[in-house]
Amino acid sequence: MKTILSIFIFSLLIFSDDRNETIKYPKAKVSYSAFEDLVKQVKKHRQKRLINLNQFLTKSESEDVVILDTRSKEMYTRKHIKGAIHLNFSDFTQENLNKLIPNANTTILIYCNNNFEGDEINFASKIVLPKVIKRDIKPITLALNIPTYINLYGYGYRNIYELSELITLFDERVEYEEQ
Repeated sequence: MKTILSIFIFSLLIFSDDRNETIKYPKAKVSYSAFEDLVKQVKKHRQKRLINLNQFLTKSESEDVVILDTRSKEMYTRKHIKGAIHLNFSDFTQENLNKLIPNANTTILIYCNNNFEGDEINFASKIVLPKVIKRDIKPITLALNIPTYINLYGYGYRNIYELSELITLFDERVEYEEQ
């Protein structure tokens, strides 16, 4: 009974007729300017870390290397580069990254859908096409590589390398695991 009465009183306070009073909430834990500063740092760092497929494959054979797939769990499970581990981009937190990659000096190799051609079901291109959304904008690719790189760097990982080439699914140098 006390719980119901408390809820009723709380509701009256929140939904009072005094329209001039608004509830004050603290600002969200978001800083666009801090993100812009991070992007500027990452831009310089990333330019030196874009690697071709041969470099990617050579690095993948070294000790203390992780191939990280940050696509959805469903897409990862359906098909990914052999040996890749998964952490959905939306699950990036310091705790989750530390569990998966405890050493910040680990070499991390990243890729996304926009690195592959010939399998639109498992590696759908992330391109905005003006005809589809019916707006007057230029086509733009919204690859997951970039926010993945920015966030890894922001979480303190600096030994990141990004696959820079568009690979056909028929390239025999790449092995996949799929269900």
